[in-house]
Parts: sequence; C-alpha cells; structure tokens
Amino acid sequence: MTVSAQIDRPTSEVAAFAMNPENEPRWIGGIKTARLLSPPPVGVGTQVERVAAFLGKQFSYILQAEEYEPGHKVVMTSVRGPFPMRVTYSFDAAGSGTRVTNRVEGDTGGFYRLAGPLMKLAVKRSLTRDLATLKRLLEGAGLAQSAQGSDDAPA
Repeated sequence: MTVSAQIDRPTSEVAAFAMNPENEPRWIGGIKTARLLSPPPVGVGTQVERVAAFLGKQFSYILQAEEYEPGHKVVMTSVRGPFPMRVTYSFDAAGSGTRVTNRVEGDTGGFYRLAGPLMKLAVKRSLTRDLATLKRLLEGAGLAQSAQGSDDAPA
C-alpha cells in the first residue's frame, strides 16, 4: 500500500520532523508511543519500538532501519510484532515543497488476516489520514516548535 502527499515545506524540515520517533504519536494516528531503542548516531540497524492501536487491537512492534539516507529516505522492517512488515518513508523535493511517500508492505496473520479486503482499505485510509495530519502540522502555525528534532532519527 503506497500513499503520498505534497507538503509545502522544505524537504529538510519535513524529513526532520517525520523521521523523529518522538513526533510519531503526533502525526501517525495509530501510534500511542514510539521510542528509539538504539544509541545515536542513527543509521542502518537503528531500532524503534512503537506501541500502536489498529482496528480495535493494541500491540507493540519493533522496526529496524535497513536502508537510511538522512533527510531523504528510511526503509524499516519489523523485527518483532504481530506480523512481518516493511515501511518506507521517502521525502523528495517537489517545486518549493516536498513529496512525502509512505509505503507499507506486510503479511498479516491471525485477527488481521480475517479482516481480508477490509484490512487493505483500513490501512489505506489510515496512511492517507497520517499524511494529511503531517501536512496540517507542518504547514500550520507553530512549525518551529513542532519540527524540532534530528533528521537522523528514523520513523
């Protein structure tokens, strides 16, 4: 599942905010908490633990950065969680702003497998809503306070 959005802010600002785990609960709807498990500097191998809620279920999972291009792209795969997944965030200059693309791939199991086609629809809606929230936060007032963080931290 892939979604994208145009955000009218410089790529470095968008990536710095979105790739900072401390900001995830602010823009990723299902994330309750997110914390960096690996010591800095951030890069390939860095792990982030997320506690999330989706379709009425709460769970935690750990993502590990498999690819990392500061300020541009991070590809993370689950190393612990309810099902295998791969999450890619990319940030590309587009005019005077940034094209943000979020791709989530996974093989659901158990409860989530039963949801079948509804699961895909729910994921797409959730990802689209997340990027709309990111856009609203970064294009709105108070960007200076909300964009604090490092472009070293993966999402």
